[in-house]
Amino acid sequence: MVRDHLVVGLRDKHLSEQLQMDSELTLEKAINKARQKSAKLKRNWEFTAVTEEDSDEEYSDEDVAFLGSVESTALRKQTRGRSRVPQCRAIQQVGVAMESAGTSSRDQVVAVVGGGLVGALNACFFARRGFQVKVFESREDIRNAEIVRGRSINLALSHRGRQALSRVGMEEKIVSKGIPMHARMIHSLSGKQSPIPYGKKGQYILSVDRANLNKALLTEAESYPNAKINFDHKLEDWSTDTGLMTFLRPDGSKESLKADLIVGCDGAFSTLRKQFLRLSRFNYSQTYIPHGYLELTMPPMAGEFAMKPNFLHIWPRNTFMMIALPNLDKTFTCTLFMPFDEFEKITSGDQVIDFFQTYFPDAIPLIGVDALKRDYFRLPAQAMVSVKCSPYHINKCVLMGDAAHAVVPFYGQGMNAGFEDCIVFDEIMDQCNEDFSAVLPEYTRVRVPDDHTIADLAMYNYVEMRAHVNSKWFRFRKNLDNILHFLLPKTIVTFTRIRYHEALQRWHWQNKVINRGLLVCAAGTVLGGSYLLINKTPKISSIPMEKIWDRLLLLKVWQ
Repeated sequence: MVRDHLVVGLRDKHLSEQLQMDSELTLEKAINKARQKSAKLKRNWEFTAVTEEDSDEEYSDEDVAFLGSVESTALRKQTRGRSRVPQCRAIQQVGVAMESAGTSSRDQVVAVVGGGLVGALNACFFARRGFQVKVFESREDIRNAEIVRGRSINLALSHRGRQALSRVGMEEKIVSKGIPMHARMIHSLSGKQSPIPYGKKGQYILSVDRANLNKALLTEAESYPNAKINFDHKLEDWSTDTGLMTFLRPDGSKESLKADLIVGCDGAFSTLRKQFLRLSRFNYSQTYIPHGYLELTMPPMAGEFAMKPNFLHIWPRNTFMMIALPNLDKTFTCTLFMPFDEFEKITSGDQVIDFFQTYFPDAIPLIGVDALKRDYFRLPAQAMVSVKCSPYHINKCVLMGDAAHAVVPFYGQGMNAGFEDCIVFDEIMDQCNEDFSAVLPEYTRVRVPDDHTIADLAMYNYVEMRAHVNSKWFRFRKNLDNILHFLLPKTIVTFTRIRYHEALQRWHWQNKVINRGLLVCAAGTVLGGSYLLINKTPKISSIPMEKIWDRLLLLKVWQ
């Protein structure tokens, strides 16, 4: 019995391609080659291994592997002038390779520490490849919790995040529950509103609810038979050498697990990352900005949104600002960003109203006086931290999301960068044939410069949002940027998957072009004005002295 063909089909276009197999090209290697090609074409391919022989004997599971989420079917091929229909059997989902002997990805355990946004999405990516996925989350199941602990700042979903959701079949479901935001809407002190588009016409970002997105991803991860989510499991310790982890349950009991790969998605204060800090040549820094944030709610008015819903509303006030993002229930989540010492100066409800009357007068009737007095003191202002580290891996462990690169929330890319981590890792898995020893260092090499760049851009964007958008110079520059929108970093970062550090390089180049262009225009204006003054000034020397004397005498007479 000989395996002689691998048929790879594009389900949506009914195309196929055959890769000839010989004694040196095993089934798994052929499937990996096909998977690499499918990744380059950015398609989800279904893999079907077809075995044939001269006799009509029945094929065994060791001889045939049918990979795909479609029903088991027979693929017809002409052999010796007659039609032969080999028997195929459905073995596993897309991405699972099987050899007659040896270990497959189905036998390898991937432990994902953290069941937040990036952790839940990663579980989907690994489960699709056929790994045994174990997710460990220290909190209770948020789908059953009355109060969801953790951050609640609304999220801005853009192209990078949508691409990640698309890879696991979740994009349409999540997008349908988001609200498009086509531009920033700037609120001046006088109440005037001025829109500043994010990009070209038709481009927009989506306002999505963090908790609902997390719940949807957890449910999707649990839909895979080879994935299990363990809630109320707090990581107590783990070994960088063996991959052995110990988790603490609420009742005080402990559970241990040994994994082939540990994926740290446990947030900015990652427990996994603490082990990295004990190793030499691991770089780490964290920076708290002097500003905190406080959330308020703007209710609907007469059953409708209190403001225009398809905008990210901003009240920039130089040293602080307030933003508002729309929700599906027609409320707005308002977030006040301000230095902690300013928060501490406000100690009573009347002071809250005076503060808003001074800086955000148009927001008072929309939020409500009583609601402002109540909600301002409901929770203390929360801190914001930026984390950078390198490398992202040691031995069997890799960091992703905030555990690797927590950023301040002012570029709308925190979640999107974390989701893109999942895509990049998945693409490198294809390139390296799922060899973790090659995948992890390559992931660090590719991802670190990009994540450090978006952390810096997020810091810069905070200054832009709270101060620069007020200036006429900023709006003038914004118009010039829109003319060169094909180089604009905001457009590149938000609406493409061009690497973050490349976007920053283009931005620096664009700034040089604009600044030099303005300098040339200014120099041309000065030279042109000088020419006109020199060549077009009336020649008073041609007036006879007698006429000048007569005019002076006439003026003296009139005095």
